[in-house]
Amino acid sequence: MFRVVASWSGGKESCFACYKAISDGFEVSHLLNFISKDGRCMSHGLDSGLISAQSRAIEVPIVQREVTWNTYEQGFKAAMRELKQMGVEGAIFGDILDIHEGWIDRVCGELGIKPVKPLWGSDPRQILVDFIDEGFEAIVISAKVDLLGKEWLGRKVDGSFLRDLQEIKKKSGTHICGELGEYHTFVTDGPLFKRRLKLLDGNRVLRDGYWFLDVSRCEIIRK
Repeated sequence: MFRVVASWSGGKESCFACYKAISDGFEVSHLLNFISKDGRCMSHGLDSGLISAQSRAIEVPIVQREVTWNTYEQGFKAAMRELKQMGVEGAIFGDILDIHEGWIDRVCGELGIKPVKPLWGSDPRQILVDFIDEGFEAIVISAKVDLLGKEWLGRKVDGSFLRDLQEIKKKSGTHICGELGEYHTFVTDGPLFKRRLKLLDGNRVLRDGYWFLDVSRCEIIRK
């Protein structure tokens, strides 16, 4: 079986890409996540402990490394070289658009690993529909101030969420999956999860043009 690691942010695309890769026969040995010096996820600003809790709920081990944006590529390559020694042959990415594709293909080529992009080029609305229909549960944990208000924080990714986003898209051209940074999500349950997560103590915080749901604790609960 082809062994891969999943590039992991904790959000819906990285989770759904991992799920689809497993469905296609790939063996996911680890989740790979990068954090900042202050202990927050580089991509979405979440407390790194929540990402670790996802790993425990899914029962796939996680590798977390501290980087800056200037050292991200160096850190990614170093982690992947170590994982290659453990038999990893590729990496899963949840990208839909070509924002990072050149970087992904170049870096994976330099490492001699296969880039696996299950969502690449798919219809964004259909990705959301399929994510919901497959039984995943996620909430909004950040929202861009000039597009979405703080009332979006904590909203479930469901049919109502999708309908409201479609209305906003008509007016502003927002990417419906948030690929341009309009919003970010955190997955709490779904087919990948052996147990589910319950988030605790969330505060709404305004930072760098985004509303954030700043959650520091969660519970891992039996289904």
